[in-house]
Amino acid sequence: MAAILLKHGRLIDPMGETDEVGDILLKNGVIAAVGGEITEPAAELFDCTGLTVLPGLIDMHTHLRDPGQTEKEDLFTGCAAAAAGGVTGVVCMPNTRPPLDSPELIGALLSRAKTAKAHVYPVACMTKGMAGQELSDYAALKKAGAVAVSDDGKPVASAGQMLSVIGAAKQAGLLPISHCEDMTIIKNGIVHAGETARRLGLAGMHRASEDSITAREISLAESIGAPIHIAHVSTRGAAAVIRDAKRRGVRVTAETCPHYFMLTDDLISSLDADYRMNPPLREEADRQAILEAVCDGTIDCIVTDHAPHTPAEKADFYKAPNGVIGMETSFAASYTALVKTGRLTLLDLAKKMSLAPARLLSLSGGGLGVGMPADLAVVDEKEVWTVDPERLHGKSKNCVFKGQTLTGRVKATFLAGTLVYRDENIERK
Repeated sequence: MAAILLKHGRLIDPMGETDEVGDILLKNGVIAAVGGEITEPAAELFDCTGLTVLPGLIDMHTHLRDPGQTEKEDLFTGCAAAAAGGVTGVVCMPNTRPPLDSPELIGALLSRAKTAKAHVYPVACMTKGMAGQELSDYAALKKAGAVAVSDDGKPVASAGQMLSVIGAAKQAGLLPISHCEDMTIIKNGIVHAGETARRLGLAGMHRASEDSITAREISLAESIGAPIHIAHVSTRGAAAVIRDAKRRGVRVTAETCPHYFMLTDDLISSLDADYRMNPPLREEADRQAILEAVCDGTIDCIVTDHAPHTPAEKADFYKAPNGVIGMETSFAASYTALVKTGRLTLLDLAKKMSLAPARLLSLSGGGLGVGMPADLAVVDEKEVWTVDPERLHGKSKNCVFKGQTLTGRVKATFLAGTLVYRDENIERK
């Protein structure tokens, strides 16, 4: 493998807490040298003058639809989309067909993923078949390569069973990731239960559904001193409960997506199903609360919940499945909302999009130190661009940021020292 030398970039290392201009040498799949002026005559040179180098992003909540729904996305198109977004680690949820509830299925996915343009980290099912009844074999799933457990998209209804899940996950050393939703409250809701839904005559999804199960999961985890991770936080109530629990020392962590701190349910007035997801876009008070929770550390990670669907599925607003894609827009959207506005530094953002997920899931990555994996994203912080779904790299086009103007764009992505994505405007010598 040829050595690669990135010259004169702004190097953002959230692990080392450093922000400096310098060079970085990639050799044999790892970072061989970093900082200052580096000379390596045999290396292939990339001029990063005016560009910023980050550790590769780790998206700890995605849906690759593989196996079973590859008309929407597959392992390779999903990872191509990830690479175009600077994402080098893709943590994929288990609600595939069949669900990822056996070591054989985990092993088969990882075997195929060896040639993908991102590292793939499977999440296994909390319960067999995601039926909410019998627990999966966590020890065997971890041995096969699972990094966490979740029944994402189909919450564990029984508190007693969820307590068993949290306890078993702790024993196996796997993080339980909870999709917090009470289906008896949601019923037939398809959008947030707010003024917009009432005006349009749409069945709503009340925030109490998310708030109540978030509180339940935290209470269960606290009772046995176990960790719990709350997925895609969208409500002011859930954010408040998580903040309070952290102050008490509960081992709770949380994630959210850019659309929850940037957009509101006003967008559903268009009756465009690309703005439907679960949890749904909520009201301005929720958006502000999620933004504050991201900035004050209540929410640890920024993820995408990348959920591809075909145009045909999204054609009918009332019948469409929930979900939006996001891996190619996550950095730019987050940079635009958080760094450009001065709410966070770029170092802070790199912690939430790379270092924190790596630490939560015990993955390598999240830093630019010598010996770290040569998984990097090179970005132009100044580039302004408009999101065109037709130019994105995945199979599906259900992008919630379509038509929006964002700042910050990924120019190149390196995976284990190999260039897996390159925009046209980075000089290669």
